[in-house]
Amino acid sequence: MLVSVHTAALNGLQAMPVLIEVSQIIFKNAAVMSSFNMVGLPDSAVRESRLRVEGAIKNSKFAMPPKTQVTANFAPADVRKEGTGYDLPLAIGLLAANEHVKSEKLERFVLVGELGLDGSLRPVKGALSIAIKMRELNFEGMIVPQENVREAAVVNRLKVFGASHLREVVDFLNGKEDALQQTIVNTREEFFSAQQHDTFDFSEVKGQQTVKRAFEVAAAGGHNLILIGSPGCGKSMMAKRIPSILPRLTLNESLETTQLHSIAGKLGVSTSLVTERPFRSPHHTISDVALIGGGTSCQPGEISLAHNGVLFLDELPEFSRSALETLRQPLEDRQITISRAKYTVTLPCSFMLVASMNPCPCGYYNHPTHECKCMPGQIQRYMNKISGPLLDRIDIQVEVTPVPVEELSQLPSGESSAMIRQRVEEARKIQTERFKDCPGIHCNAQMTRRLLEQYARLDEESANVLSTAMRRYNLSARAYDRILKVARTIADLDHSADIRRAHISEAVGYRQLDREDWGE
Repeated sequence: MLVSVHTAALNGLQAMPVLIEVSQIIFKNAAVMSSFNMVGLPDSAVRESRLRVEGAIKNSKFAMPPKTQVTANFAPADVRKEGTGYDLPLAIGLLAANEHVKSEKLERFVLVGELGLDGSLRPVKGALSIAIKMRELNFEGMIVPQENVREAAVVNRLKVFGASHLREVVDFLNGKEDALQQTIVNTREEFFSAQQHDTFDFSEVKGQQTVKRAFEVAAAGGHNLILIGSPGCGKSMMAKRIPSILPRLTLNESLETTQLHSIAGKLGVSTSLVTERPFRSPHHTISDVALIGGGTSCQPGEISLAHNGVLFLDELPEFSRSALETLRQPLEDRQITISRAKYTVTLPCSFMLVASMNPCPCGYYNHPTHECKCMPGQIQRYMNKISGPLLDRIDIQVEVTPVPVEELSQLPSGESSAMIRQRVEEARKIQTERFKDCPGIHCNAQMTRRLLEQYARLDEESANVLSTAMRRYNLSARAYDRILKVARTIADLDHSADIRRAHISEAVGYRQLDREDWGE
């Protein structure tokens, strides 16, 4: 008997339909040995599913013929099948071939899930991506493990049923409608009600007005930012607060971010949507693959998990040179194409890079009160760990000086994150209107050279100021563009249609590391 069951495979962020064809021949000759063959490029996890499926069927008390030849074909046969999500559809295909399951609903439903030996269903990765694709293909519904049901139910116009055991799925497919309950999620209501107050707030930061202004400019234009300062001056503390001043995550951004976290297996149990901007802070020992993604079976890296959020690299010079250099192309293109022998995948990685570093090995170079013990050669070698091309891609470079201890108790609380976020969102609205006819451009940091010529024109006075700064500090052509982008953002915060001299002067002040006299 031949039975077909619909499921799906993941290719990066996208899902593709997979049809499992199960053919079974029953032998009455006692001398014939049973066999179970899988074809269609299954990986080791899929091949091992035979043992899980047989154990689940047996322990769910379904009678199976003793002498059979089973062939399971995973179509399309030229696409590699990976993961444990094929357990449930394969088990249902076997049961349908033995007439334990009626086949009427199998054409209209998609099945995904891992099986335990006792027949219980366990969660899988990528349920949201699969649900989106199955809706596009006009399937009536989808059956997933109970832990994945809220994630998949975010997709409307698709019936999503959560199951905790193989027997529940069999009863439902055999016409027992109350065996499984459809889960309905009001996506917009769920999204907005789940947004919470930020854990960290800039009101807790005393002093550091210049640095907080730099954070505001960076958030308003989506600019990359690096902080240079001695240990204990508050670099990491302030960096952790930047999500609290970024614009709230939109529903479309949330769906895309949730997909990435879903295929990486980073969503919590029964989580429907990611409602806050990601803040990823990997340790400096991270490998190149863990940072950009890839591996034997493709996994999103930290740059993709930070999509629509912040990637914070603390102690930047301590990261390996090769890992840092892999960031250069993603910072420009805001996507990463991972090419390996078995696959080629493109993943989005539009993140805001925030980095921090000490100015020298001992950390006290240019400190107002603490003497630096490093030799000039040591300082130069330490700074050279970060390449010039990478620094050119960081729009805002700010030096952080420590607040004297005796002043900490006397300084008033700073401005709240809510007030800063309001100004940031107003500036972002201006940019949204400006780039409404520019696909893929959402903020000033993403402007191309053509857009700079159109929206960042300088009057004669401003042009002279910038030209003088370029010559004095020997800045690169890329730094020139970065200054224009930051000046455009400062003008937006000032609700100014034109870039004025004060905006250029402030933007030039954010290129600390480019100056030949830095630290003198």
